[in-house]
Amino acid sequence: MTLTQKRLAILLIIAVIGFVLGRLAVRAAMNLLVGGTLFGGNFL
Repeated sequence: MTLTQKRLAILLIIAVIGFVLGRLAVRAAMNLLVGGTLFGGNFL
């Protein structure tokens, strides 16, 4: 594996993690606005 391939693989992994965390942050913000629970279900 060359250095360029390693860089591309690391960049791809970071991009996927960033995408997932970004989606979760948007979901959390929307849930705060509408008063829902983040992961479904109720706590009562």
